[in-house]
Amino acid sequence: MVRRPLLPTHHLRTDVTASLVVFLVALPLCVGVAVASGVPAELGLVTGIVGGLVTGLLPGSSLQVSGPAAGLTVLVHEAVTEHGLPMLGALVFAAGLLQLAMGALRLGRWFRAVSLSVVQGMLAGIGLVLIAGQLYALAGARAPGQGPANLAGLPGLAVTTAGDRTGLAAAAVGGATLLVLVLWRRLPARVRVVPAPLAAVALATAVTALADLPIGRIQVNGLLAVVRAPAPEQFAGLAGAGALGTVLAFTLIASAESLFSAAAVDRLHDGPRTDFDKELMAQGAGNAVCGLLGALPMTAVIVRSAANVQAGARTKASRVLHGCWLLLFAALLPAALGAIPVAALAGVLVHAGAKLIPLKSLLPLWRSHRGEALVLAATAVAILATNLFEGVLLGLLLAVLKSAWETSHLHTEVTERPGAPVLLRLSGNATFLRLPRLLETLDSLPPGRPIEVDLAGVRHLDHACRAALREWVQRHNADGSETVRVSAPV
Repeated sequence: MVRRPLLPTHHLRTDVTASLVVFLVALPLCVGVAVASGVPAELGLVTGIVGGLVTGLLPGSSLQVSGPAAGLTVLVHEAVTEHGLPMLGALVFAAGLLQLAMGALRLGRWFRAVSLSVVQGMLAGIGLVLIAGQLYALAGARAPGQGPANLAGLPGLAVTTAGDRTGLAAAAVGGATLLVLVLWRRLPARVRVVPAPLAAVALATAVTALADLPIGRIQVNGLLAVVRAPAPEQFAGLAGAGALGTVLAFTLIASAESLFSAAAVDRLHDGPRTDFDKELMAQGAGNAVCGLLGALPMTAVIVRSAANVQAGARTKASRVLHGCWLLLFAALLPAALGAIPVAALAGVLVHAGAKLIPLKSLLPLWRSHRGEALVLAATAVAILATNLFEGVLLGLLLAVLKSAWETSHLHTEVTERPGAPVLLRLSGNATFLRLPRLLETLDSLPPGRPIEVDLAGVRHLDHACRAALREWVQRHNADGSETVRVSAPV
């Protein structure tokens, strides 16, 4: 019997090339997401390494790449602020176990049923919060709080920065980084061989070092100094309501982002399609390992995954090798992180946050599906005004109500003929959402004349509409004259 190799070798050359491209894209993003999340930069690299060496080896999606994602930055920062950094590992581990359980129960496919407007609204809200917070880091300042406070403080930030030489230097470095990211795609193809985030951060680091600018840089501790397994008391803390809510938010948002990314990556290549249940279990295994190491939660990341496909990757070897390169860098060159200015990473994350906002598709969506556009906007604003978990819940509720409203279509038709009873035909779905219209139609019928109510076209009559119709019939037939007749019992 011939055994198939775990990682096929006939595409090894293209996979090695693709892995180097993904490594160069992932490196600044891993560090930037960690810093923005309020944790040591090395923990972002740990999550990227686990995403390559653990999740990358497991079945599910063959070409998408996992690691720390900008989409979870806001939630991780809130969790670290509320529960403390030592608790992060326990929260991520519990989320990983939930993902494993959901994958085993074959719930992965159900994440595809989540309204696309809610997902886009979630990403847009995260983008807005990320931009509002990282603008302070870009100017070398500390953000005052959460989304609303950060937005309200931006005018004051501009005034303070204008009168501070250090703040102006940081803003110049961060702004230049952002400008490089925006203009990079306009440069010749031979230049764009280098990934834009790496080029922008490298240029900013070089300028900062050569000019000896007095701006903040990344603090480096080394992998062994930051990797900490959760203690028993941290696992005991999972019983609290706040911790459980955070675990649920990690699980749902990381799973949804990963599986939506898998669907998008499948459209970029003609290789094997994603098994969503296996991919959910792969993400769960990765997050469980990240939790035991005290690292950031992971998701599949569309930026890295798209770079992987576009670089010619053919098998999962490319994403496993990208994890190897991250591990080698973290082990051999950790001091290189200490030269990177915080403002440059803030510029990378502001750019990443802006890409999460679907500006190009919002206007066409408003023209064709205004209800979906409203759900998207309401979800984004709710996340900005409250927090990620509550904003997503509100978006899901609005999406359900919108669908219920659209499916509960009730058509009423009144026919009056001389010498004959007034005929009221009802058709469609009579639910409580259409109760005001039903009552308005019933009250508009001419008094003192016989009325026939035809319910043959009604597919569903819920309890609220049934009770209202029954009460109306009883009121009109109170004197025993039976002036109202209904084609079916109510």
